[in-house]
Amino acid sequence: MTTSPSPGLYIVATPIGNLSDMTPRAADLLINADMVLCEDKRVTAKLMHHIGAHTPLRRYDDHSSDGDRESILGMLGDKVVALVSDAGTPLISDPGYKLVRAARAAGYEVYTLPGPSAAIAALTLSGLPTDRFLFAGFLPSKQKARRDAIAELAAVRTSLVLYESGPRLGACLADLAELLPGRDGAVSREITKLHEETVTGTLAELAERYADGGPKGEIVIVIGPPPSPEAASDDDLDAAIDLALQDLSPSRAAAKVAGDLNIPRKRAYARALERAKS
Repeated sequence: MTTSPSPGLYIVATPIGNLSDMTPRAADLLINADMVLCEDKRVTAKLMHHIGAHTPLRRYDDHSSDGDRESILGMLGDKVVALVSDAGTPLISDPGYKLVRAARAAGYEVYTLPGPSAAIAALTLSGLPTDRFLFAGFLPSKQKARRDAIAELAAVRTSLVLYESGPRLGACLADLAELLPGRDGAVSREITKLHEETVTGTLAELAERYADGGPKGEIVIVIGPPPSPEAASDDDLDAAIDLALQDLSPSRAAAKVAGDLNIPRKRAYARALERAKS
């Protein structure tokens, strides 16, 4: 950085694997900060050593107390405090949003130094639609809660991005394959690391592949959007219209059939009028 950073909270993205992905701006900020907040000092210490930084480290995670947060806020008026996660962009399935919210509420400046994110990297590797997607983080570990969460996601007509651990991968994919039938997927692990791997296929194929256990390393699951429903044929439409006309007027029959077959109401109404006359 060409000038000394102003006091405040800095959200700093760090590499998800390959340390060469560290941006010069992020490295410079960590070197010149007064304090670096991190999930695990041992993990962040390796990164700090790599960039030659000797900034004090302080643990901040989901278990940090309100008192810890207040203590950190007390520094932001005249200190540069950086927030990092073990890997990638902080606050993405990592602690930190409460601190950011509290800092803003107290009137302190909050800055971001963007960089790597496993979720975005996996999307680019998947070959699945990326124009719209939903990041759902980690699903619950217990099967019933996980299946309930998947059932909620089933209605979302976009690509889905999930994080998962190796030991739970097989069970998670089995539930996904059953509750999201017909969808394509991708499993990425160790992104940017030596053993980086992305496996693609249908969710059923992936569930079979990993049925006996998942690989080691950080895992991202990307799921394609649901397949488009097949357009109703004229024969299907006529049959549905004839059945509805037994109890309903052409207008109401058209409305019902249009909803049932997911077709334009105008098409259904025109056909209802013709069938009502015959």
